Amino acid sequence: MSLLIAGCRLVANQLAPITLLGAVAAYLYPPLFMVFKSSFLWFFAATMFAMGVVLDARELRNTLRKPARIGLGVMTQFTVMPLLGFIAALLAPLPETIKLGFIIVACAPGAMASNVMVYLAGGAVAFSVAMTTVATFLSPLLTPLLVEWLGGVFLEIPFWPMMQTIILTVVLPLWLGMWLSRFLSNRLELARIISPAVAAIAIVIICSYAVAANQERIAVVGGWVILMVILLNALGYAAGWWLARLYGFDANHRLTLAIEIGMQNAGLGVALALKHFAPEAALPGALFAFWCILTAAGASSWLRRRHDILAT
Repeated sequence: MSLLIAGCRLVANQLAPITLLGAVAAYLYPPLFMVFKSSFLWFFAATMFAMGVVLDARELRNTLRKPARIGLGVMTQFTVMPLLGFIAALLAPLPETIKLGFIIVACAPGAMASNVMVYLAGGAVAFSVAMTTVATFLSPLLTPLLVEWLGGVFLEIPFWPMMQTIILTVVLPLWLGMWLSRFLSNRLELARIISPAVAAIAIVIICSYAVAANQERIAVVGGWVILMVILLNALGYAAGWWLARLYGFDANHRLTLAIEIGMQNAGLGVALALKHFAPEAALPGALFAFWCILTAAGASSWLRRRHDILAT
């Protein structure tokens, strides 16, 4: 049992290098991950189920007693990042399907991994959990609506099929995970150790499949995609920080909003792109998933230093 716990913690804590290894392996030998072509949505549903198990309902209820701040954060999530993604799509000299990929990932809710990064950075964890959860439950409506509005400039968007996909792979598994956690009693702590590892493995498989499906395209447009992913992620952190300052948030909540805005649920973006569009639409999301996890640790450290300076 101790070996299992140690292994789960290792996988969850080393998501960035494992994601990188998976992406490299997928690029060098695509057939290794192409076998997941018909099952990647199940893997994403598994990540949301695992996150539902991890969520602390009592902490969430306490935080929801201050809805104004959460509403402001969620509004920022669904306005700033979609706008930045749209600008990236307009500016980058890329095929229209890949441009759409930037919009899809930018219109996704915040990533559950942001909660861990907020904790490590010393931010407002309850606010982070509440904001991510509310954004996730709103995503069946807001994500396809925003993608249709912004992405319709480039391609026709299947609004209702996208909404159905999000309900079945995000909301339903998340709710089931939260429901199941009520019955685990003394096994709940073990489940909360295993669940992040399950989510991490699923995300690695999804993103690696997206890389495998785009191997030939990466050699042609990879440089521009990587550059725009880096800019989108960095501008998200910066916008979150400065807008939180404008809102009058204290230092802890400024730090938290910065991380929440900069980190997107890129796994959802990849899943939606692979399900409803050509495989190349998943390329920005796959690279963003790896990059935002990699930068989050460094960004949270930098933001923590900023927080300490501004708090004095």
